[in-house]
Amino acid sequence: MGLIVQKFGGTSVGSAERILNVAERVREEKERGNDVVVVVSAMGKTTDQLVSLAKEIATQPNKREMDMLLTTGEQITISLLSMALNHKGIEAVSFTGWQAGIFTEDIHGNARITKIETDAVNKQLSKGKVVIVAGFQGITVDGEITTLGRGGSDTTAVALAAALKADKCDIYTDVTGVYTTDPRYVKDARKLLAVSYDEMLELANLGAGVLHPRAVEFAKNYNVPLEVRSSMEKISGTVIEEEATMEENLIVRGVAFEGEITRVTVLGLPNSLSGLSTIFTTLAKNHINVDIIIQSSTDAHATNLSFSIKSEDLEQTLTVLEENREVLEYEQIEWEMKLAKVSIVGSGMVSNPGVAAEMFKVLADHEIHVKMVSTSEIKVSAVVAETNMIRAVEVLHEAFNLSENKR
Repeated sequence: MGLIVQKFGGTSVGSAERILNVAERVREEKERGNDVVVVVSAMGKTTDQLVSLAKEIATQPNKREMDMLLTTGEQITISLLSMALNHKGIEAVSFTGWQAGIFTEDIHGNARITKIETDAVNKQLSKGKVVIVAGFQGITVDGEITTLGRGGSDTTAVALAAALKADKCDIYTDVTGVYTTDPRYVKDARKLLAVSYDEMLELANLGAGVLHPRAVEFAKNYNVPLEVRSSMEKISGTVIEEEATMEENLIVRGVAFEGEITRVTVLGLPNSLSGLSTIFTTLAKNHINVDIIIQSSTDAHATNLSFSIKSEDLEQTLTVLEENREVLEYEQIEWEMKLAKVSIVGSGMVSNPGVAAEMFKVLADHEIHVKMVSTSEIKVSAVVAETNMIRAVEVLHEAFNLSENKR
């Protein structure tokens, strides 16, 4: 007898019929003799609808009140799923994030989990009940309700699995596993049997929407066995583990992409030792995530700095830089919108030099101009015009032999 944590996303619980389907999957796991904790998202597009409703009231809604509003979405799902299971004769109890003992830092809209007190969940498990927990939410030590950011239900599930020392965490979604790239855009994309934690973390951070990056971090740090599976089809999915077997000797395991990227260039910064730390500390204090960074000195006294951000953060970034202009001492700011980031990921790149060169050659051969570049041991990212994003993904996917027809 083991303990399994199951997570079902918004699409999987998008209607009463689908909630009943999820209840059946949970029942099957329970009847195998396992204890089960289920983490669920809000139904379908509920979160989007709540965000739209809030923006009808205020153009920039208060973040605390947004958390109060958005957490209601998951509460609908947990109660309905508990009803469905009890109706099937499976004892179940629903918990909000705070009832489940999930504590977070004091940040509204994008909080990180700081600790999980498992007593309440374990008490119900000891009674033989299925425990259904609302994903995406927690509480501060001062009793403030918080949310974990979009996709945070994945993080809730893996963090619970780690805290409860679960035997496995299954992430059920509307796809059958992790693919070489998004199959909605590249028809020859194929499902991978296994991916390493490091590869999955890069893919998640670079735009692959299958798993939330923080969830992969938890899985890696606490060695939580993880599998991405279909909520509709009863087939095996993709296993995420410490060291995935090199499938067909693939050097590159996947191609990730993300649109709505903006490049910000700060011109005429003082060329001092503390210049870089000052500007990025200022942005970090305002919770602005900076990605690719390029510095170019114009002379001994001045330097230019370019970095990429999500386009939705542009207005806040410009406001923060302007408010701190006297401290930062820059001359002016420029920005370019409608960009995208395309990345290749694979642990095989560590021992195979020339992968980056091949990527840039492929893009050049197809007249796709590269505006910024970032690399690590297992990934290479290029910023391109958003209009070239899907074309870049397609040609790279083909060039690195990832297509289904090349198996």
